[in-house]
Amino acid sequence: MTSRSDKLGRMVSLVKLQLRLSEWQLAQLRQQERSLQDEQEWLVGALNDGRPPAGSSSESIARRLNRTSAGARAVQVQAAQQLGQVRAESRRVKQLEEVAKAALADKLRDAEKRSLEEMTGISPAVHAWMPRPANRDKI
Repeated sequence: MTSRSDKLGRMVSLVKLQLRLSEWQLAQLRQQERSLQDEQEWLVGALNDGRPPAGSSSESIARRLNRTSAGARAVQVQAAQQLGQVRAESRRVKQLEEVAKAALADKLRDAEKRSLEEMTGISPAVHAWMPRPANRDKI
């Protein structure tokens, strides 16, 4: 039978993995955003040169720039949402770690209590049923 602290420990490790995945997804979105921005800069430079690259017209570059700009805005929105998710998962990890730490402390306290009971040879359940000693100081 697994204890509550063991289960919480497994939950913490799973939530940490989810957090790492979300952070990786955020990094991918940021990288995609940078590459789109680089492409935008190149396209603006090509339009400003006055001489479009071979096989391209100013109109085709302008259309490509519009698509790239729209894509960059969409990626920025996704990255902002992903950042919010990363922050929420980070808070969740911290909360679960605190709960797991408290559960582990409870488990250790219970184990220490049991070992003390074994050393004294009396359990609290037995102690509750034992008659109380008579008080000899009564008159």
